[in-house]
Amino acid sequence: MLRLVSTLCVRRPWTVIAVWLVLIGSVAAAVLVFGRPTENSLSLPGSDAQRAADVQARAFPDEAADDASGTLVLHATAGTLEDPARRDAMARAAERIEAVPHVRKATPASRRAGTVSADGRTGYLAIALDVRARDVDRALVRRIEDAAAPLEATGVETVPGGRLAEAAERSGGAAREAGGLAVGAVVLLAALGGAVAAGLPIAMALAGLVCGVGAVGLLGHLTAIPPVATTLATMIGLGVGIDYSLFVLSRYRTLLARGEGVPQAVRSAVTSSGASVAFAGATVVIALSGLLLGGVPVLRTLAWTSALVVAVAVAVAVTLLPAVLRVLGGRIDALRVFRGRGGSQAPSAVWERLGGWVTARPWRVLIGSAALLAVLTVPVTAMRLGQVDAGSDPAGSAPRRSYDLMAQGFGPGSNGPLTVVAAPAPKAAGPADARITGLADSIRRTSGVAEVSPPRLSADGSAAVLRVTPATAPADPATADLVRRIRALPAAGAEVHVGGPVAAHADLADRAASRMPLIIGVVLALCGAVLLAAFRAPVVAVKAAVMNLISIGAAYGALTAVFTWGWGVEALGLDGPVPIEGYVPMMLFAVLFGLSMDYEVFLLTAVREEWLRHGDDRRAVSGGLAATGRIISAAALIMVGVFAGFLPHHDPVIKMFGLGMAVAVAVDATVVRGLLVPSSMVLLGRANWWLPAWLDRALPRSGPPSPRPVSGSRAGCGTS
Repeated sequence: MLRLVSTLCVRRPWTVIAVWLVLIGSVAAAVLVFGRPTENSLSLPGSDAQRAADVQARAFPDEAADDASGTLVLHATAGTLEDPARRDAMARAAERIEAVPHVRKATPASRRAGTVSADGRTGYLAIALDVRARDVDRALVRRIEDAAAPLEATGVETVPGGRLAEAAERSGGAAREAGGLAVGAVVLLAALGGAVAAGLPIAMALAGLVCGVGAVGLLGHLTAIPPVATTLATMIGLGVGIDYSLFVLSRYRTLLARGEGVPQAVRSAVTSSGASVAFAGATVVIALSGLLLGGVPVLRTLAWTSALVVAVAVAVAVTLLPAVLRVLGGRIDALRVFRGRGGSQAPSAVWERLGGWVTARPWRVLIGSAALLAVLTVPVTAMRLGQVDAGSDPAGSAPRRSYDLMAQGFGPGSNGPLTVVAAPAPKAAGPADARITGLADSIRRTSGVAEVSPPRLSADGSAAVLRVTPATAPADPATADLVRRIRALPAAGAEVHVGGPVAAHADLADRAASRMPLIIGVVLALCGAVLLAAFRAPVVAVKAAVMNLISIGAAYGALTAVFTWGWGVEALGLDGPVPIEGYVPMMLFAVLFGLSMDYEVFLLTAVREEWLRHGDDRRAVSGGLAATGRIISAAALIMVGVFAGFLPHHDPVIKMFGLGMAVAVAVDATVVRGLLVPSSMVLLGRANWWLPAWLDRALPRSGPPSPRPVSGSRAGCGTS
């Protein structure tokens, strides 16, 4: 198929380019017209928190609409909110806010409703909207803030809270993407030597990003896509987009340097490096597909959005890039800045010396690198999963300011109240039903509870809802423990469930931990099968899986050291240690396992080519490392730069993904691929390519193309 694709790109390059330009323009125009809505929706089928939400929705159908709601937090800089002038201003502000389009109702703060603090200085207006959370934008928040001007005039600070605070801080990531592109441009210029060659992978990555991330954004109109999904897809799409194009481009330039004509060089680059790119992309997609077994909807969304962007990056690298190369021809080396870098895949003297050094002392290198990786992995034993709350957002942001004001006025637990839903059987006759009041009394006596609201009974008596305010913040592990204690309370004659965001996050963390072994096993099996089919070497496939696990362990260790222990966490813009979101390790495992396979595929392809030429294991390892060292290190530097560019993001979860992926790629491309893999392959010798006869017959004859063995060589593996 790749031969057919390469032939089309060579014979009809302008047609291929025109199709891509139409596609890019169409997606970009659609995004500009319809926007890219996002929505934080944490559903978890089968969990106790989800059952609580379902029972409440059936019992209170008027409250079950998908329309969003938010708050406007109020704080009197002097005096109290109960000052007559301020009460009048609050009433006028509520009327003005209700006049804002898409606002259904604005309820002023009052002691009777429990929306004014004990000291009278802090309160909040409850604002009901007639649009879904994904459609709440910054413009709507600004109009609501402008309508609250009468309060500001009386010395009352107004801060958006809840969904309004999230929308107020919602912004594009152009600056972060530009930072990653700048790092990529410098690395590419140093590696390729010319401005045209360096700019082409970046242009291809941007083309893929517009199509992939744009498509994800447009699909947000059909399904709930959290903001973290688009940001993560951007991170991955930018990194693999540059890397995949770089691998194909470097192969093309090497073939030109060897004297091949432009058409043949394009065909050979697509059928060799393009095949490796396809295998690498397929491995990433397969690893991400393992998350479908997690039983967590948010993980499924993160998986398919990232997989879509990776698939687009592969398509760009094997279709649009070859067509552009056919048009450019030899002008790919125009505007040269550094001389003598025409063949990017030519053996590097530095990496050739490193390969010789590693192959000369494999045991020492293996033990030393393994010990270093073990030290990097040790902190993972102290990893603490939990929920990240707005208290970790940057100081001065709307979510952080509203969080601090609410904690100051109503206690830290006010930012994460629990919803206890009781379904009595038979139905309750009224709120004074002994089963409901007994449950409320039991909850009040439970350690860690600050307040329990009076129960609200549904019209048909089928369910009662109690709002429970914990004494601790949402991110505090004690709050998750409180959820478990309330669920363990005896409740005679009623079915009791605990819901709310805090309970949902606790359920998510528990499910992620229980499903992690299954996902690891499935991803290992699937990716191992892909490598086995590609290289027809079971030892190589198993070893690659083990090496990837080591890289991921180092990433987990870095996450724990920074976010749990607090090492250098202030440098990331956080005030102190924060819990690691429950789904982050699972998502990181799938993403990093797939990305680590990229470098494994390219390195093993080169080693296999060398081994098929002469059958000497040491020479093959040294030659493969020398041939791929420069390009893999350049690709890794680009990836690290792209991922590190997202560390200043205000969302701690994005910081976790950025740090974890940057560390994993850096460790993988240096210690693992530069030291551990070569030394282990030298020690394994011919066992690397061992293939039983029955497996040889069973495996398909496919994989990254390799030259046929030289006459008399000892090659024992299949060839493409």
